[in-house]
Amino acid sequence: MGAPVRVSVVALDPVLEAGIRATLLVRSELTVCEPADARVAVLTVDRLGPAELDMVRATRTQPHRPAVVLVAGTLASGDVLHALAAGARGLLLRREADASRLAHAVLAAARDDCTLPPGLLEELLDQPDASVRGSGGWSAGMLSERERSVLRLVADGHETAEIAQRLAYSPRTVTTVVHDITQRFRLRNRAHAVAYALRAGLL
Repeated sequence: MGAPVRVSVVALDPVLEAGIRATLLVRSELTVCEPADARVAVLTVDRLGPAELDMVRATRTQPHRPAVVLVAGTLASGDVLHALAAGARGLLLRREADASRLAHAVLAAARDDCTLPPGLLEELLDQPDASVRGSGGWSAGMLSERERSVLRLVADGHETAEIAQRLAYSPRTVTTVVHDITQRFRLRNRAHAVAYALRAGLL
């Protein structure tokens, strides 16, 4: 077993910060540290507004570039896209952030995977964005069947190794497929790619 993943916790409310720290400390694979030493930063907010998005961006631009897991009191479908665009690697609703789910999100972020609440992905699917459909950036012909297969499994919450096993690809192939999609469409990460594909009606 490797060294524990170093995690920092940032919250405007000291009570929330203490709660998240306590939740993380019950997991042996995680250790709470100072922000400058963290591989993953957990940001806890009540809602997602401009100031909170700036906090995500500022955290991501620190010299050691920690992955960001955002824990919010409330999240709307539009908030999810804004958070992903700002660089968040994972999103959790505070009421769902028990030790198991929070640890899963942090460990996924440390592996460069992403996590999103399934309910919020469903909202994105139910509310397609006409501006994305008509922008010319996405079209059915611009994603191969292999790319759509990988994104569908990412959307279902599967990680790289699981996707590789299900599709009989190597983990490196899965990583390359996702990287190609994010680079081609100038997206920040795999969750951002899934969100935009869902809103464009491709998944």
